[in-house]
Amino acid sequence: MKAQTGIGQGANTESGNRIFVYEVEGLRQNSVTDQMAHPIRRSGSVFITVPYNRMNQEMKRITRMGGKIVSIKPLEEAASASANGNQGKTEPKSKQMTQAKAKKTDIPVNIYRPKNPYIGKCLSNEELVAEGGAGTVRHLTFDISGGDLRYLEGQSIGIVPPGTDDNGKPHKLRLYSIASTRHGDNLDDNTVSLCVRQLEYKHPETGETVYGVCSTFLCNLEQDADVAITGPVGKEMLLPDDEDATIIMMATGTGIAPFRAFLWRMFKEKHEDYKFKGLAWLVFGIPYTANILYKEELEKLQEEFPDNFRLTYAISREQKNPEGGKMYLQDRIKENADEMWELVQKSNTHTYICGLKGMEGGIDEGMSAAAGKFDVDWSQYQKQLKKQHRWHVETY
Repeated sequence: MKAQTGIGQGANTESGNRIFVYEVEGLRQNSVTDQMAHPIRRSGSVFITVPYNRMNQEMKRITRMGGKIVSIKPLEEAASASANGNQGKTEPKSKQMTQAKAKKTDIPVNIYRPKNPYIGKCLSNEELVAEGGAGTVRHLTFDISGGDLRYLEGQSIGIVPPGTDDNGKPHKLRLYSIASTRHGDNLDDNTVSLCVRQLEYKHPETGETVYGVCSTFLCNLEQDADVAITGPVGKEMLLPDDEDATIIMMATGTGIAPFRAFLWRMFKEKHEDYKFKGLAWLVFGIPYTANILYKEELEKLQEEFPDNFRLTYAISREQKNPEGGKMYLQDRIKENADEMWELVQKSNTHTYICGLKGMEGGIDEGMSAAAGKFDVDWSQYQKQLKKQHRWHVETY
């Protein structure tokens, strides 16, 4: 999903000014590499100290020299382990542990920035739109095993497309909602996935077809190709820790991305400290059946978890609303007004909206109709939900 086109320059993570120790195996030693960072051999490994702002460059150099990074450890932890006489491997706290235990109080933000992005590799690029559907939408998975990129469900990463704009300046990054859980599609903490639609529109003056720079770059990306990644960013769309919560998700098109991550965490993964027992309800707006992204996977979850997952489609070009018009997401809200309103009033219900910005008006229309049946002013009630951090919106 494409979000904003820029990124804030907020505070960096606590790693900002720290020094790290890389444990590397198989590094080819020669007069050049031996002079860089003065590596010390121990137990068949090379240990290299690296400042945070050079981590990405050093990873590239190590790979170029045939080395494999076994562990990355903050300098203070490495020194402590050495002082204790540990002559074997000094494993840092793994990214897997960090990911698994991450809470909202430990939200990773801006680990990688535009001036020093993480260079990942494309592992796969798969079409999600079935035959007969409109446009092209790709599910892309990137390898992030060589760095410190961590993220939570509901966050976004930035992609910096190669090349320059019409003014000869490097392209600005574009933000995309992450479509995988913190553990990645392979459950090994080494990947991140996106759901990207190729932007295509008619130039208002010339009438020629124009394709989005970054979306076209991503949709045409080949396996093993490099991709510059920044982030992660975002705190608005994070899931609550409450295992009994009611989660209402409203999506159009590639707005499904964060909700795929939510549902995979709730139902597909097994966690020691999170076992979802509440209700998840996805209302998904698309133009054609062929445009239902992740259709088989969603419907399999509905079949396996009928008491905890509800799936409602609004297929605008194929279904009709009660008035005979196209079936949009707001029509589904009106159709389920009584139940929707009852759920929204629960103190542990969170509502998430993701997709094209124009969908907000339709949702407000639908919720106004739902609340109006009970003589409640929806605009005022929505303000209360936002104050309680139970109404989450990410549109673009």
